[in-house]
Amino acid sequence: MESSLEFSNSLGSVSSLLTRCRTFKVLVIGDSGVGKTCLTHRLCAGEFPGRVEATIGVDFRERVLDVDGEKIKLQLWDTAGQERFRKSMVQHYYRNVHAVLFIYDVSSPASFSGLTSWIEECRQNSLGQGIPRFLVGNKSDLRDHHRTDGQVSQEQAMSFAKAHGMMFFETSAKNPPSKCASGRRGDGEVPYQQDKVEDIVVAVGAKLKRQKKPSAATAPAYSGSFRVLNKKVPDKEMWTCC
Repeated sequence: MESSLEFSNSLGSVSSLLTRCRTFKVLVIGDSGVGKTCLTHRLCAGEFPGRVEATIGVDFRERVLDVDGEKIKLQLWDTAGQERFRKSMVQHYYRNVHAVLFIYDVSSPASFSGLTSWIEECRQNSLGQGIPRFLVGNKSDLRDHHRTDGQVSQEQAMSFAKAHGMMFFETSAKNPPSKCASGRRGDGEVPYQQDKVEDIVVAVGAKLKRQKKPSAATAPAYSGSFRVLNKKVPDKEMWTCC
């Protein structure tokens, strides 16, 4: 399949943005179909997208937060869950990452089992426990509390998060949780939680604010939207951006 790259930048030059606030690259990964695109859209735009297509390659969105009086920018990189699309882009989206969100579908045990391979892929690309990592169970609106099979329990997820040094959240990009029972989010603890999407972005921002200031060499290279489109173009043109 031939493709072209479309890059839009409506927020000004990268250099001017970096003078205004620190910019952090947050990788959003997980199996295809777990709702990564809907979740990142909700995290950044505050609403569920009306129409969603499978991510091909990588797409990203931005969110500026005010954390204790300091403005910081989160660039959430939404990556393709299908291996055939990941291989050609892996070197781009694992570069200069400051935090990782591991996403699974609470109604799909297979997507939860797949997290192990995503953690290993991060390790192979030098993204170990040295950077903040968050476990997010998406599609909590699909959870059937009268069933015990065919779902990922919060107990399973909390145990997994604790074993891998992650902060755990369970939420829905589509509908706000009907009940939000949040415990203390202390380092090393994984409380029982039913969270709003906003809880996640606030926790990520607070964690990253305490990190070392990104230098010009390690700051994310792009600002705007980066999308792969399905249309034919000459081979020469395809690679002019690389």
